[in-house]
Amino acid sequence: MSFAIMRGWVGHPRMGDVAVALLVLLAELSHRTPHVEVVLIALAASGLMLLRREHPVAVALLVGLLYLAGTQAPLYDAPVSAMLIALYAVGRHTSAPVSAAVAAAAMAGGVYLAWPIWGPEFWVPLTVALFPAAPVAAGHIVRLRGELVRRTRQQVAERAIREERRRIARELHDVIAHHVSVAGLYMGVARRTIPIDPERAQQTLLTGESMARQAMTEMRVLLNVLRTDGEPIDNHAGVGVARLPALVEESGNAELEVTGEAVDLPATVDHAIYRVVQEALTNTRKHAAGARSIVRLAYEAGVVEVEVADEGRARPGGAGLGLGLAGMAERVSLCGGELRAGPAPSGGFVVRARIPLMERT
Repeated sequence: MSFAIMRGWVGHPRMGDVAVALLVLLAELSHRTPHVEVVLIALAASGLMLLRREHPVAVALLVGLLYLAGTQAPLYDAPVSAMLIALYAVGRHTSAPVSAAVAAAAMAGGVYLAWPIWGPEFWVPLTVALFPAAPVAAGHIVRLRGELVRRTRQQVAERAIREERRRIARELHDVIAHHVSVAGLYMGVARRTIPIDPERAQQTLLTGESMARQAMTEMRVLLNVLRTDGEPIDNHAGVGVARLPALVEESGNAELEVTGEAVDLPATVDHAIYRVVQEALTNTRKHAAGARSIVRLAYEAGVVEVEVADEGRARPGGAGLGLGLAGMAERVSLCGGELRAGPAPSGGFVVRARIPLMERT
């Protein structure tokens, strides 16, 4: 417990201020045998260092007065280190207009102090007069860099939030479109079979009810992601290539063909393939109801490819990308692959995604 308390004290900003004050005091007193007045000036200047963050302009003004007092005879011992730190604090903790005004006032004071030694060799007094602007400028540059870092972090955070919202929108679109369309399909079958086969109709209704519950479960997961502010959502709904047989069976008029030797897929690729098939089958039910679909999953050397082809009629506006196809393309692109979708030469519609697999070392 004592170590934790000590660590908290060491990490406190005030400890840094105390350290700066002690360093200023040592710098002003260590290299000479000072007079009482010099000791008092050094103590006052080092004490003001504790307030330089909250009141930088006032501290710079007071240290400046102490500096002027220290340059007067018979002392000739001004608190230079305290003056430099106070001017730096002005640039670090105030706005640009305030920093410029303080720098101008400090340079005016430098001109006043350098005036007695002004002569033909004016470079030395000119340097003395302009030097106070340097620590102010240094502090302001550090402040600008800090603001740039903060803005960059804020932009990165905002970009991450926007990307997360787009991912959640895709998830909600996939879940709602798929499950609602399947549930609607089963409801229609049940309505038509109730008069002739009540038992089958009841089973169909139970299946539709199960699909609705699954949709609610997946949407609840996505809403929990929103509440927990930024947790990853991929794979939360328990989807992947292993679920493709069940997905194809739920679609009613589709079959699955798998070629090649199955390999373990990265989670993002596994998720993307499932969502591509889900969205393609949903589009088939929406635009070519009753058409037969074939889902082909092929494992090749370093590549996995999935294709969903239906035998329906050409879709109006099929060349464009709606939200569903755009979401599929974005998913596949994020995995480093490519997606092609469009009418097949022999009729129907084909969606094909090809995703490279990174070699595992």
